[in-house]
Formats: sequence, C-alpha cells, structure tokens
Amino acid sequence: MITVLFADQAENWTRYEAPLHVAFAEIGMEVNLIYETDEPEAVDYVVYAPSGPVSDFGPYVNLKAVLSLWAGVEKIEGNASIQVPLCRMVDEGLSEGMVEWVTGHILRHHLGMDAHIFGQDGEWRNDTVPPLARDRSVGFLGLGALGLDCAKAAMGLGFNVLGWSRSLKTVEGVSTFAGVDGLREMLGKCQIVVLLLPDTADTQNVLNPETLDLLPDGAFIINPGRGPLIDDAALLNALDTGKIAHATLDVFRVEPLPAEHPFWAHPKVTVTPHIASDTRPSSASRTIAENIRRGEAGEPFLYTVDRTAGY
Repeated sequence: MITVLFADQAENWTRYEAPLHVAFAEIGMEVNLIYETDEPEAVDYVVYAPSGPVSDFGPYVNLKAVLSLWAGVEKIEGNASIQVPLCRMVDEGLSEGMVEWVTGHILRHHLGMDAHIFGQDGEWRNDTVPPLARDRSVGFLGLGALGLDCAKAAMGLGFNVLGWSRSLKTVEGVSTFAGVDGLREMLGKCQIVVLLLPDTADTQNVLNPETLDLLPDGAFIINPGRGPLIDDAALLNALDTGKIAHATLDVFRVEPLPAEHPFWAHPKVTVTPHIASDTRPSSASRTIAENIRRGEAGEPFLYTVDRTAGY
C-alpha cells in the first residue's frame, strides 16, 4: 500500500486528515496516510509545508514526490535534500478566494469607496463620479494561476486589463507584456496595479523608485503576492509625495508586520494580515490525491516546480 506522510503542524493535520481520506476515496485509492513515522524509507509521498517537522528529506530514500501545501515555494525550492519532483499547490479554493479579495479591493479603489465610508461628516458631496470600469486600466504583475484568474475576473467586470509575466503570454482580452521594456511600457498605463508574482531574485523590488515613478500620478497598488516585491521605503516616499494614491498590502517582508512599522499608521496604506486567500483542505486534498494518482499511474505530475526558475 502507498504510504503518504503529512508533514506539517499538528493543527493542520487535524484539518486535513478527514478531507484527504475523502479525496483518496473519491478516486478509488487506498493509502496509508500518516502523520508520524519511524520508518522514513517506507514513505512514498510527503505532503509538506516548511512550518512542519520535516526539513531533511535524505532519510526518505524511496520518496517519489514532495507535494507542497503552499502556493509559493520560495521557502522550499532551495532545500537541496529534496531530490524528487516538487509540486506546488494549485487549489480552486485558493484561486476563488484570491479572486474575491483582489476584485473587492480593485472595486474599492475604482469606486472611491473610502471617501464615503470614512468621510461621513454631514456634508453632502456629489461632485465626483467614478469612471466606468472600461475607462480604468488595471495591470497584473504575474500571470500564473492566481494572476490569470484575477485578470480574467477584472476583465469580466469591464476593466481594461493588462498583464506582465517573465515570458510573453497570450491571453484573450488581456494586453500582455514581458521583459524589462514590457514592464516599463505596461506600468505607464496602469491606474491600478496588482502584484501576484512569486518571490525570486528576479522579482524582488520589482516596484522600486524607478518603476513606481513610471506609474500614472494617483495610481493604486494592491499586493497580495509577496512582500519583497516592493521596496518599502520607495513606496512610502511615493505615497508621501502623492505619486501613489493608496496601497493595499496583504504581505510583508517580515510577518507578522512589526507594530512599529510605518505602514500601520500611514493614512494611505491599508494593512491586511496575510488573509487574501488560503488553501481550503477539501479542494487542496483533491489536488494532492490527483497528483499521487498520477505518480502511481506513471503520468506527469501537476504543477511541478522549475527549481532553476524558483517557481
């Protein structure tokens, strides 16, 4: 029988144990699903998060694949002891949650909701009407699974959608860009920018003093991707000068965000505590079960990480 080790914190084992059993049963697989083992050589697959108890995969000599519970793998892919395919998590629940969070904040900034939510001072102001979505450009940095789903949702709302990725992609209805020149060209057109890139050496500080200056005056920034994508000091300066109207940030270089960090008190920054989306045990378990079925059937794994690219 196939042995699958769940290598994450105990609290997540309690959340995932039953959904994993259900997912395997749905595809007709019998597995030995365990949380701890004294026989690492008996383990065929590891369901993994770096917050769990396993860091050295050397003893797992018969391992066939490591299946990450996280969409991002920047804290995993550098583990040299992983000598088998590493698969990131792509989960329909994660995608749906991200789409809801991103579109909510796009609409918030597009419609200028903050002025009404926080400005109820007894004065009747009806002299500012937001543009229609078709007259607002929203750019997505990153067109992976999450970025693509969010871009399509924004397009469905009528926005003029642009997208940038490391290599040029073709997406119906989306103006796509790639490379350094493409990034510069796209940013110059974006009134709202959403960051959904992975954290790699090539993407760190993608928004820096130079690239922030390319944005139209009064642009909005939404970052549910990774904290290191933005140069914090440069963003604060752009907010203070009025170049950037507001930044909604869900991810940070240090988490939890330290209480003394200037983002907390800045009037043009919204801090959310890394809640944009999360994997859902039921749907994530189906992704895991399907990848193990593929491994046993000799089929290619889904969502295999390119270790040289870092995602």
